[in-house]
Amino acid sequence: MGGVISLGGDPRSRTVLAGSGLGVGDDWRVALEAALDGALGPLMGHAPDLLVLFAGAAYDESYGGILAQAAARSGAREVVGCSASGVIAGERELEDEPGVAVLALRLPAGSLLRVQHVLPVDLEEPVDWPERLGLAANACTGLILLADPFTTDVAALIGGLERDYPGATIVGGMATGAPGVQRTFVFYGRSVAAGGAVVIALGGAATLRPVVSQGCEPIGDAWTITDVAGHIVKAIGGRPAYQVLAETIQALDTPHRQRANGNLLVGLAMDEYRDEFKRGDFLIRNLMGVDRTSGAIAVAGEPRIGQTLQFQIRDSRAADEELRHMLTTEQSRPSAAVLLFACNGRGTGLFGAPDHDARTVRELLGPLPLAGLFCNGEIGPVGAATYIHGFTASLALIAASS
Repeated sequence: MGGVISLGGDPRSRTVLAGSGLGVGDDWRVALEAALDGALGPLMGHAPDLLVLFAGAAYDESYGGILAQAAARSGAREVVGCSASGVIAGERELEDEPGVAVLALRLPAGSLLRVQHVLPVDLEEPVDWPERLGLAANACTGLILLADPFTTDVAALIGGLERDYPGATIVGGMATGAPGVQRTFVFYGRSVAAGGAVVIALGGAATLRPVVSQGCEPIGDAWTITDVAGHIVKAIGGRPAYQVLAETIQALDTPHRQRANGNLLVGLAMDEYRDEFKRGDFLIRNLMGVDRTSGAIAVAGEPRIGQTLQFQIRDSRAADEELRHMLTTEQSRPSAAVLLFACNGRGTGLFGAPDHDARTVRELLGPLPLAGLFCNGEIGPVGAATYIHGFTASLALIAASS
């Protein structure tokens, strides 16, 4: 499907109308109706331009029916979404119950909306995205990606979109399904695909802003990488990297040292010319291993000589504090709705209680319509580039352009 919608001639306000809803239970029809009730109510009888729908894996045999009913009842111009191991809406995160989460958006006058289903084979050669989407580079204000992680070269998809839409925000997530089953689905219109991705592009009077919370707290000092080979960091600040790591841990107080045990990661600064580094300035990557003999450490990333590195702790406390820090910077900026892409390693498994991320968004940003899912990888920018993350909450804040 290739939706090409220009909304400038449709009489409507200059604001975004939005609603979200959650439906729960074994009967998908009952769950879907409850979700649509919540999502469509605030639109005051107007058909949404975009309906984003996430459906639990328990309904996988009924996805076609879910999409058909959602399209028929809502009258939405575009319906998109994907399967999910757990869905999120409002201030609830369903991890162990079947459910449907829906976000309905009626965009302001002068908005542009483009939707494309991308097959895995499409990414084997360079794609001219402005031509494919029918949206000029200077008209794009943001892109949302929903992808199947098992068939799709998501890095190639992101790279092509960044090339053709420089400076445009890209946010999204990879679909999930039943535990232990490497099979997920993406939705576009009334179609269900076991592969590929869906690209949703906004332009004109509609825009999105990203919040990417990687759940970490910097520890120790920021250092400059002085010797590296591939993903092996040999020296930091002119000294063996492992020596710097060991000294960093030894210098921590006892509570921080206990928190670092099993929760140690590496932060790679996206802008080494900053005078001071803080949360949000680093791309977080796993510490894959250390070699005490050579003094090298292995990083799941692409570190480079001259780049700033700082070690990080990731645990429930760090994740809570960082999300709050990132959302606080958005409190003074108007938003109409939120899409939340949360790692399936967050939730109760990380925080010890349900609903953490959704409730924190509501606490700090107010009762915005919100829908999302637990992902197999989260997509969002750090600095000027877009990355695939883990253990991250990646949010798309949707608003009218100022």
